[in-house]
Amino acid sequence: MIKYQNLVAGQLTEPLAKGYFENVNPADTADIIGLFPRSNREDVAQAVAAAQRALPAWKNMSAPRRGELIFKASEILLRRKDELAMVIVREMGKTMPESRGDIQSSADAGYFAAGEGRRLYGQTTTSALDNRLAMTRRVPVGVCGLITAWNAPMAIITWKLFPALVCGNTVVLKPSEDTPMTAHLLGEVLKEAGFPDGVVNIVYGFGPEVGEALVAHPDVKLVSFTGSSKVGNAIAADCGRLMKRCSLELGGKNALIVMEDADIAAAAKAVAAGAFSTAGQRCAATSRVLVHDKVYDVFIKLLLTETRAMKVGPGMDPDTKVCPIINERQYKRILEYIDEGKQAGFELLYGGKVFDAGRCAQGRYIEPTIFAGVDIDSRLAQDEIFGPVLAVFRVGSFDEAMAKANAVSYGLTASIYTQDVSLAMVALDRFEAGCCYVNAPTFGSEPHMPFGGVKLSGLGAREPGTQALDVFSEWKTIYIDYSGGVQQSQYRMNK
Repeated sequence: MIKYQNLVAGQLTEPLAKGYFENVNPADTADIIGLFPRSNREDVAQAVAAAQRALPAWKNMSAPRRGELIFKASEILLRRKDELAMVIVREMGKTMPESRGDIQSSADAGYFAAGEGRRLYGQTTTSALDNRLAMTRRVPVGVCGLITAWNAPMAIITWKLFPALVCGNTVVLKPSEDTPMTAHLLGEVLKEAGFPDGVVNIVYGFGPEVGEALVAHPDVKLVSFTGSSKVGNAIAADCGRLMKRCSLELGGKNALIVMEDADIAAAAKAVAAGAFSTAGQRCAATSRVLVHDKVYDVFIKLLLTETRAMKVGPGMDPDTKVCPIINERQYKRILEYIDEGKQAGFELLYGGKVFDAGRCAQGRYIEPTIFAGVDIDSRLAQDEIFGPVLAVFRVGSFDEAMAKANAVSYGLTASIYTQDVSLAMVALDRFEAGCCYVNAPTFGSEPHMPFGGVKLSGLGAREPGTQALDVFSEWKTIYIDYSGGVQQSQYRMNK
């Protein structure tokens, strides 16, 4: 069994406590991909120290030069796309097309960030005083701690990493314990691209042992986290107490509205894909659909047809549309929600079963599950399940649909299917969500656009896009006085 190591100061480093955990293939739990370090607080301290040592030279390197290294890394990602995608299929479980898309998104994020190396613009403006220049520039925050999720194991990292690097920060990365191999290979890519030692450090392990230590370390000036709202809340509290910058991309309970004038066939395809691809293991997954009463029966019939066509199985199978569940904890949690829906008497329109025979015998598979008649205040309608479970609501009007769409604590993504342009514009105004769509699924974002949510879905920061530069840089205000005297704008005399 191969033992992998932390990446600290450019060197593969054994964990100080010499503990390891298994990286398990969710499609075949007998397949152990490798052993990864079960790191601790001391390992984190080593990595932060390495990042701190590398910071002066890295932040003093020109931003265009930093961008060139990121561009090289993006080129390598694309050259190794299929190899890297195969690793994602094996350790995360999702299909090959989805995994290749993960790598493509990472490369695109890199190309965009590389270009920002020549566009880290500040502002120049007039001063209230004569013979004085006023200007601003971006400067790095310092050592950044990145704590990332498993469901898009390369893209989530790079959406944070590349903006952080182009701004001149150094990084300590804690990838998800469910997908450490992807992060290991990213370390290889960065090494090949020529990044200096210590600029990016990778420490594997679990949240209570590594994540909490990273948040608490005094030399970590910024924490960027993608994961559950519960954990994000705790991180925000710690960062607030410690006066650290904090960027959170959290959960979602995303709604899609189908109006009576919608393209019903297209809406049904979008809902099935949004709810069940990647087995619903996306923060932007469609977990609620609100259907106008006039088209409800037709929509349900088409939705069931689309859902039945989505084959459940290993991601390696080219026919698979619904992949395995990432780990045992999440598997049991999803089944508990399904049982709760059944016990509550909600109408089970489809699914609700586990697949544990044949090609699914060695993994964790749950059939796509659709409930109707769900109580809007129930946990099934309010909680982020993060699995292939969809709640369907019949509504009588646009206002009712909108009220129910917004009647949750989350606000990540939302969509409406309609041919009425005016109604679509009103929906975009009224959706309480960070990312909104018209006639498109709730999932999917582009690396040059900001992604994030409101309410329990985030803390106001946005990654990636140009908005990520505001996360990973500070503004410095500069005055240059060439008057030859002493001037103060507050004491400027009226003439």
